[in-house]
Amino acid sequence: MMFADLKARHRRERDAEPAALSLRVHRALSWLGRAEQSADDRDVQFVLLWVAFNAAYAQDLAIDISQSERERLHAFLGQLCRVDEKRFENLLWHEFSGSVRMLLENRYVFQPFWDWRNGRISEADFQRQFDGARRAAERALGAGDTNVVLQIVFHRLYTLRNQLVHGGATWNGDINREQVRDCATILGRFVPLIIATLMDYPGEEWGPVHYPVVS
Repeated sequence: MMFADLKARHRRERDAEPAALSLRVHRALSWLGRAEQSADDRDVQFVLLWVAFNAAYAQDLAIDISQSERERLHAFLGQLCRVDEKRFENLLWHEFSGSVRMLLENRYVFQPFWDWRNGRISEADFQRQFDGARRAAERALGAGDTNVVLQIVFHRLYTLRNQLVHGGATWNGDINREQVRDCATILGRFVPLIIATLMDYPGEEWGPVHYPVVS
């Protein structure tokens, strides 16, 4: 499932889609298309993919200002699994089982590791949280709990997103190639599937978009 196929489909279906959904898909596809052209620059590709993902799921923050970003992310991932868990399950278990396990073992995309390094928590606290997260991931993997595994994976992706977007990494730096490569690969497969799912279920309430078009 690539940008060109999804774009062609969107052209065919957009007039029948709710306006907010059509705009959400249009914006996500624009960033996905550019990300596909950036395969030779994994840092840039990951950032573009994250913007595409954000365009697909972000809602008007004024809807519920009390909801944290994590809660909104969990709600969106849960909604995706509720309407079409099988495809996300297949992607996790059949294509990325090894990559996901490696990602979950990578402490550099686990935010409490950096909290420890920056003096906010102790090393013991970091290790306790890392071990606890690993056990939770193993339980979810063993139980085939797609929603929980997706949440854990996207927490790791979000940590890398923060490193790159907030200038916490060097472009094309030698020391973070492994996680950038793995995260870009994983996100590059999930984003098209997420966009396709939005189009597959236009009757779902995906919410209003950030910054609607003003004529």
